[in-house]
Amino acid sequence: MATAAGRGGGYAPPAHGGGAFGGIFARKRGKHLKADDDEQSSLRRAVGALDLMALGIGGTIGTGIFVIIGEAIGDSGPAIVLSFALAGITCIFSALSYSELAAAIPVSGSAYTYSYATLGELVAWIIGWDLIIEYGFSVSTIAVGWGGYLKDLLDSLFSIPLPTSITAPPGDGGTVNLFAAGLVIAVMFLLMAGVRESARANTVLVLTKLLILVFFVVVGVTHFTGSHFDDFAPHGTNGTVDAAALIFFAYIGFDAVSTTGEEAENPQRDLPIGIIGSLVIVTVVYILVAIAAIGLVPADKLAGADAPLTEAIRSGAGLGSWAGDIMSFGALIAITSVVLTIFYGQTRIFFSMCRDGLVPGGGWLSKLSKSKVPVRIIVGFGVLIAIMAALIPLSELAELVNIGTLFAFLLVNIGVIVLRRIEPDMERPFRVPLVPLFPLIGAGLCIYLMTKLQDTTWWRFGIWLAIGLLIYAFYGRLHSRVGNDDERGDGEPATVSPAR
Repeated sequence: MATAAGRGGGYAPPAHGGGAFGGIFARKRGKHLKADDDEQSSLRRAVGALDLMALGIGGTIGTGIFVIIGEAIGDSGPAIVLSFALAGITCIFSALSYSELAAAIPVSGSAYTYSYATLGELVAWIIGWDLIIEYGFSVSTIAVGWGGYLKDLLDSLFSIPLPTSITAPPGDGGTVNLFAAGLVIAVMFLLMAGVRESARANTVLVLTKLLILVFFVVVGVTHFTGSHFDDFAPHGTNGTVDAAALIFFAYIGFDAVSTTGEEAENPQRDLPIGIIGSLVIVTVVYILVAIAAIGLVPADKLAGADAPLTEAIRSGAGLGSWAGDIMSFGALIAITSVVLTIFYGQTRIFFSMCRDGLVPGGGWLSKLSKSKVPVRIIVGFGVLIAIMAALIPLSELAELVNIGTLFAFLLVNIGVIVLRRIEPDMERPFRVPLVPLFPLIGAGLCIYLMTKLQDTTWWRFGIWLAIGLLIYAFYGRLHSRVGNDDERGDGEPATVSPAR
């Protein structure tokens, strides 16, 4: 069996027979991973460890803490602090699994590619199709929150009351959310410039929003009212867990680090650092911000607020409108960096699916620009996501994002266990401890949170997967680069070339 070679080394699964169902069970072999990492067809390795850490933080701290907390705290009350902790614990087990697979298979595609190399083509298609809705709806949801904070800031600073008709989608009292759509288009142009430029812009945004959140925590500590925590869990354990299922949205983003496998300078070392390190930092920040927010104002006053942190610092600190304006500005910065990171991750996953021949028009869509980015995919998704952000309410999007993410995490945890059994001698620069216990805990927590989501979320998710399976059955299965090689028996194992 071939082993990893150099910093950009990767997994070389053994060849196996085809048969009637050989295509749908075909696994990516070393030959295909080598082709993915080829000088001409691969992305540019230009992202370092600090950039990856910033990417994880940038992709996570955003709408979840600045917007969703206002929706979730009605279920949990002050126990939202525990809700954040529960969601973070759920993520840490999945983060360990992501880290093992990302370091061992350092090419673009995240959970899609990992599943392709371990569980086969059909499972890979399902998780890839799932990630498309997760990332696409996530960007749309986050952009909707951005529009609300912009409206609040302009009204406070310049007394410009923007009409709801252009700042909210149908269903939320408006006609079209122009500002949410505008943010998506602006980020689209930044991504088209190149990965190095996008990473640098994201690092600046991340540092800015962390400083603003530190300011919020300091204000919360100096104006703290302990009695706000007296009725800690007004709706009991069920309320706390229900809030965690919704707050889980606040942690979506650290997995986007794994989509950089083909653009990281030293993926075997840096990807685990970026994934786990960013998640730990984000969890600590979330818990501190939640404590500070409730210390400033009672939980029931934050429930339903469009800009809960701005409301908290304005009402509870008595510092005047300028403090709230800082928080609104921080939210704009935070949400922008999340849109940038998640949008980036979606394009890399879809790029991998196109390159594998599973998507109609994939060969044309996956062509790279001179700056080695998939411009056609970026533009296509940019237009679609901008339309969604302009027309679909936030509440209709958030839970679909959650179920998509939990499903992806579930399969990544299972993938680690399966790969340990079928490829015990594979080189693993990072290893999940206590396998299969930790992955099983991660998978179990994902399933538990999925059961807390609404029935409508499940049937919408089922419809999306059914559409994906039809596309795979009538196109992807017939045009698969890996599946067709598998049936011909011409895919010999090979190593992935070293990082450049």
